[in-house]
Amino acid sequence: MLTIYGRSGNKSGFCDGVSRRGFLRVGGALMGGLSLANILEMEALVGIGSSHKAIINIYLPGGPSHLDMWDLKPDAPSEIRGEFNPISTAVPGIQICEHFPRVAKLMDKFAIIRSISDSDGRHDCFQCMTGRKFGDRAPNGGWPSGGAWVSRLAGPVNQAVPPNLALMYTTGNRTWGEPGTAGFMNIAHSPFNLVGRKAREAPDNMVLKGITLERLQDRDLLRASLDQFRRDTDATAKMRGFDAYSEQALGILTDSKLGDALDLSKEDPKIVERYGKSIEKFQRDGAPKMIENFCIARRLVEAGARYVALNYSRWDWHGGDGMNFPRSREEFPLLDQGLAALITDLHERGLDRDVSVVVWGEFGRTPKINKNNSRDHWPRVNACLLAGGGMGRGQVIGETNKYAEYAVKRPVKFQEIFATLYHSLGLNAHRDRIFDGSGTPRYPVDSGIEPIRELL
Repeated sequence: MLTIYGRSGNKSGFCDGVSRRGFLRVGGALMGGLSLANILEMEALVGIGSSHKAIINIYLPGGPSHLDMWDLKPDAPSEIRGEFNPISTAVPGIQICEHFPRVAKLMDKFAIIRSISDSDGRHDCFQCMTGRKFGDRAPNGGWPSGGAWVSRLAGPVNQAVPPNLALMYTTGNRTWGEPGTAGFMNIAHSPFNLVGRKAREAPDNMVLKGITLERLQDRDLLRASLDQFRRDTDATAKMRGFDAYSEQALGILTDSKLGDALDLSKEDPKIVERYGKSIEKFQRDGAPKMIENFCIARRLVEAGARYVALNYSRWDWHGGDGMNFPRSREEFPLLDQGLAALITDLHERGLDRDVSVVVWGEFGRTPKINKNNSRDHWPRVNACLLAGGGMGRGQVIGETNKYAEYAVKRPVKFQEIFATLYHSLGLNAHRDRIFDGSGTPRYPVDSGIEPIRELL
């Protein structure tokens, strides 16, 4: 059996102990379902994979403050408005935090949603990865991540780069580092995570039976693994079409495109410098400030990825040391620089109509500042930033009341944002369906959920 495994001891794996995440099988379906090779064969028959649209999902673990970033209330009392001032942007009438001057200059290339109203309230990236609440009734196997839907319905651009990739670091708070799974779909559509447990560590799932990525060019070693796989499975009559499509799947491991995309030394140093300098230290139980991963996400898209999810830093600052405003002064400028560099990059390369970007966290923050000069959890309203994908930009969608406590105009759901991202990719969230293990048709979003019309 030829398999790439994620880290051992994963408590959220299958009942037989095999991890759900960081797992890619090349070859037969010994665990049930279809293999990557089978998927490639079927997709070739129906012509999937003929376009190259993509999504970059930037997750900010911990719940960034909506009213200190994108929805400031300068006329509110001091215990609500906080320490920051709004600044004007390139779009008349739209103001954002003074610590995002670069984004402000590019506001004609962004859209702000200020009225996300169905945050789950959990310290968990599940809703940002799937669009669904953690407690929603799910089919057997669970809900697929957004990237899994994209992988299954849009298919690969080429066989050298999996369509569903992640740059999600393992975090001390486990739920901030999970890019989701394929759910009820075949595991080949699970996110292929490209980062390890340290900032620049080789990821576990880039190791093949002890063979590092650098040694994958040893074709004799790979051929021996394939030959053993053939002997193990010939008797099961599952080998039809193995050669052509397993060799195609094997290209994911042996082609240089994926490795090259991860190697920033191959990027113009002036472009890398735009993004700012990464800080490799993990932020307590969150992710490191690997701002250069924004550039890597763009490179992965150019190499053929359709969906890239990443976690960046740690945004839960309401403890006894009153960190909210000091930490914001540290974090906001670096995020400002990285986002501005990414969006500028996409526009300069002509990718702005094809590549969608979403930036968000799991919930917003309390309008009233607590006794520690910080803001607590506030699921009643949340905000996000969108760009690219041919979406309508230079606008604000939704409005909160005078204290940013709740939406008073155009409340928006997470699933509506996912429906919009799918639409920008060319997918119809109510036409494109997959049958789960019970034969029930499942769709990327629930019935009645539509893309956000203002962005179409």
